[in-house]
Amino acid sequence: MKTTSVKPRKRTTATRTQLDPDRWVEVANDLLAKEGISGLRVEVLAKRCGVTKGSFYWHFKDRQALLDAVLEQWKLGRIRDIEKTTAVTPGNERDQLHYAIEVYGASRNRKGMSIELAVRDWARHDAQAAAIVEAVDLYRLECTRKLFVAAGMSDAEAKSRSLLLYACVFGLSLMHYTHFDDNLADLKQRIAERIVSS
Repeated sequence: MKTTSVKPRKRTTATRTQLDPDRWVEVANDLLAKEGISGLRVEVLAKRCGVTKGSFYWHFKDRQALLDAVLEQWKLGRIRDIEKTTAVTPGNERDQLHYAIEVYGASRNRKGMSIELAVRDWARHDAQAAAIVEAVDLYRLECTRKLFVAAGMSDAEAKSRSLLLYACVFGLSLMHYTHFDDNLADLKQRIAERIVSS
């Protein structure tokens, strides 16, 4: 009697994507930049990550836990950025202030600015987000205030210049003014000089 051997079927198991909490926050930031806080829904995030909602709940208790993580990452990132932007060797404070204005006034990082605006919009409706935004703003103001003081200004003058600096760069980020002047680089340089000069 002839026996036929049956080949065992290959077990096909789909490779499951393993995501850590940082990856969820990264995807949440992408979504935040495009759709704002209302776009941060668990099912949408899971779909973007190619996983089930169960994977989300493995890392986060609920949506609020993710939102807390997004805010915390934003805060730490902004603090790290301003520390880097305002770090200076003594005697170069004015140059560093010009650099800070250039960095914050540039529109190179569209995603970063979109996230910044989305977090600020979120803060209009959420007390926790508002507290985080205020902490970041105060930290930014304090870092540049110290630069102005080190450049020789009184504390009162340094505070007003620091506030003026941020009002200017963030205000410019919201405006469409490309046709206002034929030489925008020169215009921005003159504005920066007014903010920084004694």
